[in-house]
Amino acid sequence: MTVTTGETVWAETPTTSAEWIARAQKVSDILARDAVERDRVGAAPYAEVQLLKDSGLVTLLGPSEFGGGGQRWETAYQVVRVIARGDGSIGQLLGYHYLWAWAVRLVGTEPQIGAVEELYTSNNFLLGGAVNPRDTDLTIVDRGETLVYNGVKSFSTGGRATDLTVLEGIIEGTATHVFAIVPTAQDGIVFRGDWDNLGQRLTDSGSVEINDVEVDWAGAAGFVNKEFQPLVYNTLNFPALEIVFANFYVGIARGALDTAAEYTRTRTRPWPYGGDNKELATDEWYLREGYGDLQAKLWAAEAFVDQVNRESDAVLHDARENLTEQARGDLAVRIAAAKLRAADVALEIGTRVFELTGARATSNSVGLDIFWRNVRTHTLHDPVAYKRREVGGYVLTGEIPEPTWYT
Repeated sequence: MTVTTGETVWAETPTTSAEWIARAQKVSDILARDAVERDRVGAAPYAEVQLLKDSGLVTLLGPSEFGGGGQRWETAYQVVRVIARGDGSIGQLLGYHYLWAWAVRLVGTEPQIGAVEELYTSNNFLLGGAVNPRDTDLTIVDRGETLVYNGVKSFSTGGRATDLTVLEGIIEGTATHVFAIVPTAQDGIVFRGDWDNLGQRLTDSGSVEINDVEVDWAGAAGFVNKEFQPLVYNTLNFPALEIVFANFYVGIARGALDTAAEYTRTRTRPWPYGGDNKELATDEWYLREGYGDLQAKLWAAEAFVDQVNRESDAVLHDARENLTEQARGDLAVRIAAAKLRAADVALEIGTRVFELTGARATSNSVGLDIFWRNVRTHTLHDPVAYKRREVGGYVLTGEIPEPTWYT
């Protein structure tokens, strides 16, 4: 079956990791054509999400028996990275979707896993989440057979363009947290459309009101007879998301460096007052030195993130019962290190490309600013200093992070 999106005809669904990555590159190229213009407008990403759906990328991790790609996380990480080269916002949207689609495997029961994966895969649904831990938790009222959610969350990435939304709250009068996946299109979910930040402008990550959203107890992730079934694997939610961050950071960095290099090749003028004048900017020693330095740093970051991707993939696809607290902690530290290295390199590249392209490259029509704005915005998600502390504690004392909403 072929699918057409605008002028693009999508052939049969890819079957190998390499084919999926090539498909992602095609989508990334489409997004890159007008990424700057779309960023300036900052509209809800309906068309971009439809592109992800039509290309098949939304169901990459979905089971093949339900029409999904049946791929592993290692491929998903690469796909997120490739998409982020063309548009950092859409790379984030897709990465978050993969995590929220996997959330039922992190905390759900076997019947819930099958039900959710069939639902989102067979319907080609995109997931988002209203689960910001820094806000007051949603309040849940237990009405016997159902749970009713109420409250406000200041961030809900994907917002209006999603089909399913992950909710999390605390049952009134208890300390019991409950995750549930609900249809986005309902009267009780009201997106305020107030995402107006420096970068990642097309993630539609604004606030949302949750008003009397009702969920059957059967949809309470991980609960059997109203009792949660705990596993160490349940606590992978943030490390599993954090390695997604690292991948779209290096993806944005790659997009910035490639875009800047092309500008230098075609538009940057050599400096005529250095005493060693060149005819072409590409022959300037300081430009070669600068690009060489940034490329070496990016290759190193990509290689490290690739290694941690493989480590994360092995844990996420292993039997859930096998994960120990020590193994979970070891992985969390490695992911923290990958994230902070990716963040540092992406921020440096996003800034220094201006030194290598020249004053004219600051024109809004060039749009080089989009890369720095995107990575600067998202790397503030949680303090990188705490990631350094986690890694340092591990090195000095063997301490592993205690599982929290941010470790």
